[in-house]
Formats: sequence, structure tokens, C-alpha cells
Amino acid sequence: MNAHRVKAIARECGFELSGIAAALPLADFESFRVWADTGMAGEMGYLTDYRKDRRADPRHLLPEARSVLCVGKLYHTAHPHSTAYTDAECGWISRYAWGEDYHHIVTEGLRQVEATLRSEFAESFTAKVCVDTAPLLERSYAHMAGLGWIGKNTCLIHEPTGSWYFLGSLLLSLALEPDVPPPDRCGSCTRCIDDCPTAAIVPSGVPGGRQYFVDARACISYYTIEKKREIPAEVRQGNGNHVFGCDICQDVCPWNRRAPVTADVRFEPRIPPAPPLERLAAITEGEFRELFRSSPISRTRYTGFLRNVAVAMGNSGNAHFLPVLERLAMHPHPVVAGHAADAIRSIRAGDARLLPPPRTA
Repeated sequence: MNAHRVKAIARECGFELSGIAAALPLADFESFRVWADTGMAGEMGYLTDYRKDRRADPRHLLPEARSVLCVGKLYHTAHPHSTAYTDAECGWISRYAWGEDYHHIVTEGLRQVEATLRSEFAESFTAKVCVDTAPLLERSYAHMAGLGWIGKNTCLIHEPTGSWYFLGSLLLSLALEPDVPPPDRCGSCTRCIDDCPTAAIVPSGVPGGRQYFVDARACISYYTIEKKREIPAEVRQGNGNHVFGCDICQDVCPWNRRAPVTADVRFEPRIPPAPPLERLAAITEGEFRELFRSSPISRTRYTGFLRNVAVAMGNSGNAHFLPVLERLAMHPHPVVAGHAADAIRSIRAGDARLLPPPRTA
């Protein structure tokens, strides 16, 4: 089976990027192991439990695997970046979560790729679709497959189109010619490091490995998406007005200045990218389920969402939110009620503030 044709089929199935990597262990696993073992995964147990070591070799997922078809699905839209919004009464939802859940979209596309391969080629093969949830170092294999390099913000960056890509992999028992990984082109740029409001991008200390890690214990995305129950009081202010995820390290990346816009309408926002916090606080549980059905936002659940809204309101320092927060402080869920009560105290104490305006790119 011809590797060029396999990659062409991936592009015909809607993936802007495609490449081949050998299904072999990577040296980059050592960087992942250090990151996990030093506690930087926070409470994300699925990254540190028995599945951690399974990431060392894709053949743990498909014993007969010989190649990894890596794909990238562009999700960038024409709407402004988070760094363009300064309204203290609005929150921010990460760009990747505006539309439909990418897991379904990328999985559907990879299954179409697999079906096309089976219909076009007589050669028998086994395959396994992996999209984010499988214990596979997808960014590392995407790098080896030539899709881009792993930047200081740990995102895969493609030259010249940037980093607004969802990644997916198709493990194949076929022996395909692998692509060549591109060089790191971040150079001396430190925009993502300098503009991260919580200093979450830190030196790795891994000789010969990745230069930088994202420490989840300081990351806005971790606290607004992955963290369950209470957000520690000492880190809440750093969340600013973010209610689901954070895009700052990608928004300020120079490689994203000329990022193309996707033609896939499934990634268009269901609600305004920077929705009024008061509107978000008024969403009922039924509305939440309906509005964010098949959306990444459902991951944080209704109570986690309200928790994040309360924190963002408290960080605004805006007394206009006090009546809304007083209502949330009566919520039956103790986490929502507790965070709302703390936000009320913060506003009344006058010590809450939004993040300083980011530097222009």
C-alpha cells in the first residue's frame, strides 16, 4: 500500500494535515514520564495510573501495529481571539469547545479513512482509531509524522498554519514509509511563556528531551475543565474571566498570526465566544444539557460550570454581580455555593481584579 495515497485519502476525508510515523517506542516517552512522575498532571489520574506505561509503545493498543497515520483537523474560526476581549462582564470559553465535540468529528473522519482504505486496497490489515482518550502520545507521533513540532506551550505547531488543530491517529498493521519530523522553529520566542497569566509553562529539566512542560497545577484549562470539586482559593484569581479552558498561549503565538479558517461549520460557536457571565449564571441544568449536548463543555458538568462562572464573577470585582452570586450562594450543591460565597467576599473586599490586558501580538 502506497503511503502517499494513504495520506491523500486522509485529506480527502477532511483532514488538513496527514503523515505517517513508525509504530515504535519514542524517546519522548521519557519526557512524559518525568512530567507525570513529578506531579504535573495534578489530579488527572488517567494520565498517571496503569495507563501511563502503556503510552511507551503503540503496540500495547494494537500488537500488530507497524505504522501510525497521524491527522490534523483545523478548527480555527474567524472570530476574534481571547486577547481581544476586555469586557469585565463577559467570560471566555476556549475556542476548541465552541462547536461540536471534536472526539466525534475526528473519530468519524478516521473511520471514513479506514473504510476507504479497505475499499480501495485488496491488502488485508488491522486498524485502531485513537482520538485523545487512548493511551497514546499523539502529539509525539504527529511530530514524527511531519505534522509539526511541539512548541514551548506543548502544542503541535505546523509551519506555516499554526496550532489550531485537533489530532487523531489510526494505528495500522501496514508497513508504510514514515515521514520526517520537522525541526523546532520556536527559536528564541517566549511569547507563550511571558503571556501565560499563571506561569504554567515551566522548564522541563529533561536532558535531551522537551525543553518545557505545562504544569497542570498552574494551568487555567486544568482548573476550569479537569479539576473536580473545589478550586483552591489561592489559584482562583489567576483564572481571570475564563469559564472553560484557556487560549492565551495559542492566541499570542506568532505562528498563529496567519492561521487559516476552517470551512467546517461544526466548529462555529453555539453561543457567543465571550458570553455575558450573568447569562451563563442563569442557565438551568436542563438548558445546560440541551445547549451543550455533544459539546466539550459537557465535560465540566453543570455544577462545575456554575463554579467557574462564580469564580470569574468574583475575579471581575464588579459589584453588579452581587445579586447573582447571592442566588448562587444558595445553590444546593456545596461547591457552587461555596465558590459563590467566596466571590461575594472577594468583591466586597475590593481585592478582585481581571487579568492585566495582554500585550498585543
